[in-house]
Amino acid sequence: MRLNSLFFNRKVRKGMRKGRKENRPISPRLQYILRTGLCQRFPLDKPLRRFATKRFRNFNPLTETSKSPIIPFDAIPYTRKKRVMLKCASVYTSEVDDFDAALAEIKAQLEQKITLLKHSVGIVMCHPEFLGTGIVEHICKNLPFDLAGTTTSSQAVNDQVGDLILTVFVMTSDDIVFKTGMIEAWGNDVDGAVQTAYEKTTAGTAEASEQPKLALLFPPFGQHAGDEYVRAWEKVLPGTPLFGTHAIDDTTTFTECRTIYNGQHYEAAMPFILCYGNINPRFLIATFSEDSIVSSRAEITKAKGNCIYEINNIATVEYFEKIGFADISFMTPFITFDSAKRKYDDGIPVIRGFSTFTEEGAAAFYGEMEEGATFALLKWNTDHMLSATSQKISEINGMSDVNGVLLFPCCIRRAMLVGVNNPLLELVTVKENIRQEIPFMMADAGGEICPTSIRDGVPLNRFHNYSIVILIV
Repeated sequence: MRLNSLFFNRKVRKGMRKGRKENRPISPRLQYILRTGLCQRFPLDKPLRRFATKRFRNFNPLTETSKSPIIPFDAIPYTRKKRVMLKCASVYTSEVDDFDAALAEIKAQLEQKITLLKHSVGIVMCHPEFLGTGIVEHICKNLPFDLAGTTTSSQAVNDQVGDLILTVFVMTSDDIVFKTGMIEAWGNDVDGAVQTAYEKTTAGTAEASEQPKLALLFPPFGQHAGDEYVRAWEKVLPGTPLFGTHAIDDTTTFTECRTIYNGQHYEAAMPFILCYGNINPRFLIATFSEDSIVSSRAEITKAKGNCIYEINNIATVEYFEKIGFADISFMTPFITFDSAKRKYDDGIPVIRGFSTFTEEGAAAFYGEMEEGATFALLKWNTDHMLSATSQKISEINGMSDVNGVLLFPCCIRRAMLVGVNNPLLELVTVKENIRQEIPFMMADAGGEICPTSIRDGVPLNRFHNYSIVILIV
């Protein structure tokens, strides 16, 4: 397209042909095009270019009025709009029994919200009931991209919050390549299983020699400790940020937790998504505010695995008796790391949930405990929990270049909100406060994986309890 005499009235065109040198008015439409810099996108023909630049070279388009006789072509700066490298959309269905209705609902929302580009992938989360009816398999088989995810207890997207729903978060790009795979057999060698699955996924592809910019992980519930998964993936992908959620359900025994890969569901398998190319992941973690701390800080002086044997050089049970918490069986079962003397020294707190006292008198937790780390006990407080979440949403709203957001809150946070008769309150808080134009998916987790920080390009990947981890892409 060329901006030519279509934008001029006949009188101006006639003046140009006769070579008049007096000031010639220009049409309001061309005034707008020249002022906004659109003429840089659509080249002017030579007569119009000369007309637009010959006179009034000192013209300031920010101060001159629309009555100015002419706007010089070279006086208006133009900044090319940054091309979007990644597009995202979140969709849902609450149809549990009708295959065709569920698929039609998902497809209609996708068609309305997003146009698929060269590479696409989906994250699927659902209540376990969708597996039994076959809805998940039907939807996944009829979408033109791979999908990985887990079961969950409750979730939210831009258009819905609920328990009995299925959601899909789609990422699509011309510049970002998505590779999906699954670890089916673990044995006793977690490291070997991860290495084998990674090599199988990338074998014979251009990405085999590249380091992914992001790995999305969906581990099964209860097969191995969350820290083991993180360590194994860090050995295979050193320097890659890891983000994900363990499968969970809404039962008290967690017997219906399943992972999902392309419509099939598994009790022990681990699907994953590797992201290569021009993607810019950012991470946030919300736990509890400092106001929730109810004990002084102490140092873990002897620990192994997920057990603490000594605190401040005192046997664990004696220490908790001394500070007055042993008799109430950990009604405040949170521990926050501040600064470990070894690997994790970024000073960012990590929550650990208390499990039980062992026969040896050690305190066992739902995650590894580091000797040299300091900790403090936290008290259940839903106000502080929601305040921390709202603060992170405010940070997201203030960010630029946000294409989509994934949020995985620990299912224990939902359990806390049962006490205030609103287990969905945290999901509703996010839905009501996040910027409306930002696609997001939020689903309860059975253990969260997320870096606490990235320093010099190296992420400190951690396994978390009782937290909400957030990925911004």
